[in-house]
Amino acid sequence: MRLLCDKDGDFSLTEFAENDIPKFAILSHRWGVEEVTHNDLLDGTGKSKAGYGKIQFCGEQARRDGLQYFWVDTCCIDKSNAVEYQHAINSMFRWYRDATRCYVYLPDVSRPRSVLTDNTNESWESSFRKSEWFRRGWTLQELIAPASVDFFCKDRELLGNKVSLERHICEVTGIPARALRGSRLSDFTVAERFSWTECRETTYKEDKAYSLLGIFDVYMPLIYGEGKDRALARLREEIDKVSRGSNREDFSVTFSLSDAFDVEHFVAREDELSRIHKALRGDGSRRAVVLQGLGGIGKTQLSIAYAKRHRDDYSAIFWLNIKDEDSVKQSFATLAKQISREHPSAIPVSNQETNQNLDEVVESVKAWLSLPNNTRWLMIYDNYDTPKVSGGTDPAAVDIRKFLPESYQGSVIITTRSSEVRIGHSIQIRKLRNVDDGLEILSTVSGREGLAINPDAVELAKELDGFPLALATAGAYLNQTARSFSDYLRLYKESWARLMETSPELSSYEDRTLYSTWRISFDNVRQRNPLSANLLRLWAYFDNQDLWLELLQHDECDSPEWLRELTKDELSFDGAVRALSNYGLVEVATSSQESTESKGYNIHGCVHSWTIHALNQEWDYDLASLAVKFVGAHVPEETDDQPWTIKRRLLPHAARCSYMFANSLVVDDELADYCHNVGYLYADQGKLVEAERMYQRALQGREKAWGLDHTSTLDTVNNLGNLYKNQGKLDEAERTYQRALQGYEKAWGLDHTSTLGTINNLGTLYKNQGKLDEAERMYQRALQGYEKAWGPEHTSTLDTVNNLGTLYKNQGKLDEAERMYQRALQGREKAWGPEHTSTLGTVNNLGTLYADQGKLDEAERMYQRALQGYEKAWGLDHTSTLDTVNNLGTLYADQGKLDEAERTYQRALQGREKAWGPEHTSTLDTVNNLAALYADQGKLDEAERMYQRALQGREKAWGLDHTSTLDTVNNLGNLYASQGKLDEAERMYQRALQGKKKAWGLDHTSTLSTVNNLGTLYVYQGKLDEAERMYQRALQGYEKAWGLDHTSMLSTVNNLGNLYVDQGKLDLAEQMYQRALQGYEKAIGPDNIITYIPALNIIWGFGYLFELQADITKARIMFAKALCGYEQVFGPEHAKSKTLRDKLHVLDAMVENKAPVEIEEHAENVPTGSAPGINKSPSTSKRHKLFRKLGLRSRT
Repeated sequence: MRLLCDKDGDFSLTEFAENDIPKFAILSHRWGVEEVTHNDLLDGTGKSKAGYGKIQFCGEQARRDGLQYFWVDTCCIDKSNAVEYQHAINSMFRWYRDATRCYVYLPDVSRPRSVLTDNTNESWESSFRKSEWFRRGWTLQELIAPASVDFFCKDRELLGNKVSLERHICEVTGIPARALRGSRLSDFTVAERFSWTECRETTYKEDKAYSLLGIFDVYMPLIYGEGKDRALARLREEIDKVSRGSNREDFSVTFSLSDAFDVEHFVAREDELSRIHKALRGDGSRRAVVLQGLGGIGKTQLSIAYAKRHRDDYSAIFWLNIKDEDSVKQSFATLAKQISREHPSAIPVSNQETNQNLDEVVESVKAWLSLPNNTRWLMIYDNYDTPKVSGGTDPAAVDIRKFLPESYQGSVIITTRSSEVRIGHSIQIRKLRNVDDGLEILSTVSGREGLAINPDAVELAKELDGFPLALATAGAYLNQTARSFSDYLRLYKESWARLMETSPELSSYEDRTLYSTWRISFDNVRQRNPLSANLLRLWAYFDNQDLWLELLQHDECDSPEWLRELTKDELSFDGAVRALSNYGLVEVATSSQESTESKGYNIHGCVHSWTIHALNQEWDYDLASLAVKFVGAHVPEETDDQPWTIKRRLLPHAARCSYMFANSLVVDDELADYCHNVGYLYADQGKLVEAERMYQRALQGREKAWGLDHTSTLDTVNNLGNLYKNQGKLDEAERTYQRALQGYEKAWGLDHTSTLGTINNLGTLYKNQGKLDEAERMYQRALQGYEKAWGPEHTSTLDTVNNLGTLYKNQGKLDEAERMYQRALQGREKAWGPEHTSTLGTVNNLGTLYADQGKLDEAERMYQRALQGYEKAWGLDHTSTLDTVNNLGTLYADQGKLDEAERTYQRALQGREKAWGPEHTSTLDTVNNLAALYADQGKLDEAERMYQRALQGREKAWGLDHTSTLDTVNNLGNLYASQGKLDEAERMYQRALQGKKKAWGLDHTSTLSTVNNLGTLYVYQGKLDEAERMYQRALQGYEKAWGLDHTSMLSTVNNLGNLYVDQGKLDLAEQMYQRALQGYEKAIGPDNIITYIPALNIIWGFGYLFELQADITKARIMFAKALCGYEQVFGPEHAKSKTLRDKLHVLDAMVENKAPVEIEEHAENVPTGSAPGINKSPSTSKRHKLFRKLGLRSRT
């Protein structure tokens, strides 16, 4: 053996005979890229290598421990000498065993100099457990062989030793503590020692075997290149030679699971298999695992798959059916015969298996399993579904403890439906999560291939939702018939009971059919708690997901007595649910949203189908009506605490109600009020088609019960008007509102507040139709009526004042709008207080107004006030909070703070997806805004994906021709134009234009916006005459709708100025710019022009115009003014600010008669695109290099 010695800082090598080796230390480490070899040490070149530091560390630590010599594998072995290398490998285990101290160096573990009291040590312990050292093949013997092992971090600080860190080492490696403490390795079975290497890797494949020579105390030659399998085979041969020469008693029994059902179609479950293996891995002492789950979920198949995979880890594996005492005793009799065939003297087997003899057989088998050293068996106790529990009265219940060996050794797997089995480590077996696993079962059992590309097969797999028994049943039926996957899915939904009764039995399932498997559990549940059975039956009339206590607590709905008892308090309800959960029929709804109400429970979709078709073969129309009543009665008021969370939870149950109505499974009688509420729920959640159906059902019921003119009937009529307005069916909305209004006027009078509510709604409708004068008359009438009925400071009065503010803003009457908002704000602050949510709504509106006026700082202050107030009142995720977050995102985008805008939009999007769902129209608004932002940032692919998502969602929610859908179509046109896809852009614009003409008419401002965009597109296409006609048409329409000075109209005036520059009509261009600039000064005030982006764009345009006219002095004044504004809004480092400074340098050079410098303009700097969202590629003409389009991007 060659050892190192430290002599005055230099290391020398000394060779010793095997019988003359002094005390020495030894290093354990992972090899790196620059290790010091034997030759490096001899020729003195090793000091420059990274690995030299480890040699120094080992030498210094050995000296501190009073040891002169030490050994490091990298340089103490001459690997170029094949004979020496073979000898070293075969001696390695002995050298580590004989070392006085072993030092483990862990470069991937850090530890601070002092361990603080704030759990600082947790970080190094975590990295210690994750260290790569524990995953290397050679380090196994380096851990087990030495008596003393010290662990050091990368800073060479001691972390602990094999004793102090024993718990961590055992948990990480799975090696029993007694193996670490020096017990003879021969006390551990071959399979167990092999199991210690499962997670370890070696650089050379053959070393997987060679690194175990010492672990098994065998010797064999090294043949690199033979491969891992051949090397392991030779290793096993050597192990077998040693084993045959030992006198140790053999307890092995040939592997057989003849009485167990064969696993024909086991797939996936790798995580569960790994968890079972980890839980059962140990030192031979008792390890037990309980596989608990719903009948048919695949517990038996999982246990058998585990036994087959790990058969070599055990000396014997036995399967027992413990569904009752007779079955388990018969299983023990089978076990006795298996054992006796290979160990004839072990168990006396009687020829007559009477009950008394069976009891003796059970005891004999248990005694054999308890013999010393017989520790490597595995017992699988299957179908333990009726466990004996404390206080239980079921005579058929089984006490498994009577059938477990007395000695605390061996491994046990128990499968059960019951959650009351408390033996060992419990593993919950749930449905298969990956649809591909379901397709694999369908394919294997049906014998059909290519299922992954068969949409009907995928749909069937999704419907069966990862439930193995249901998937196997479907596969068996399809295997024996010519039916298609779509046929089976149709039969499954329409004729479930008959389909299940006629499906073939499955040999691999104890209960054979879906139809019967849960009946066993249900009968047990009903015996223990009849309320539980009734609850499961009631569940058929609700959705299978998230059923919770408060939803069922509506005594006003004439609940039956048993339901009143079930829901009288939490304890009664929890007791019923626990009985169901005990058999795996129910589980806690992990996806339940945070709510002020209690957490909900789920049942699997296949179980739900069974409750519908098997438990409720006689459909109970009373229970169906009761479910509708519960859902309708539970729709919250807006003043309730966190109403949005309840609404989201109610939606699936509302969908179940809609299904029952659509299939005549519920009678409408006396349900009109509840249908009205469900309609309101759907409308609030953006489900407008479903809302219309419910409102129509409610309307018909109320007309039948109360008459056409009853006020309750009119309430539904009014809500239908709101719905039609939101659907963009404005004519229907107007007719419906008029009916409600006339009815209210007749029933209540002209000045009744209900009448005024519909008048207010008509005002909003007219505003949306662009009939702004009619809208104003409606709002004024509502306002005067409210002032008369309630007074000028009543909150209902202030609501209409707030609406008038919004109308005035849309009319461009910004001063009047501000006065209305201020009145509403002051009144609400007085009535509600400054932090009330209604007050904050007006604060938010003022922020929007200030943003339109270019008062961006004031706008931000308003938004921040509203946001902070909403967060305090509603929380971070309330929809009103998120509305303001969305508005802030738009403001940041307008300010050029694009990163802040993106973060803010993302917060709004995530919150709305959580509150409303990914397809709600409010969510899609933010998706649309993000698309516009990405376009601003030049992320055009992301922008297109967002616009497409918004478009598809709005088409689904609103329809192809809804105006909100058309807005996104218009925005896609903007994007395509900025991408240079001009033909696609024109198609989008034409679609938007045709749809808006149909919905709004030719003269509506939204229609004119698309006309304006088409004008800009024609400019890009070089069709300047067509562009001028479009701009003129848009301008004339805006003037008619808004008047001459409306700010939105001024953008088209600006566009005309840009066009005239392109056409060389510079005088006309100047007139347009002057008109636009004067209009902005009049609308928002001359002091705000400098921070109002549309106005700054015009000032910039003036600079270019004057430069074209060779009026450099005026051009410089305009550019300087624009620069001042952009620096205030965007900051001096923004691309636009930099471009303007460059431009001013060029003009200064021209004034000083210096040679002009060609300026390379920043890609995103010049304001581009007169239409919302359009960025124009630079033209090749000199004029277009000097002048680019100006404008704004629109957002929702």
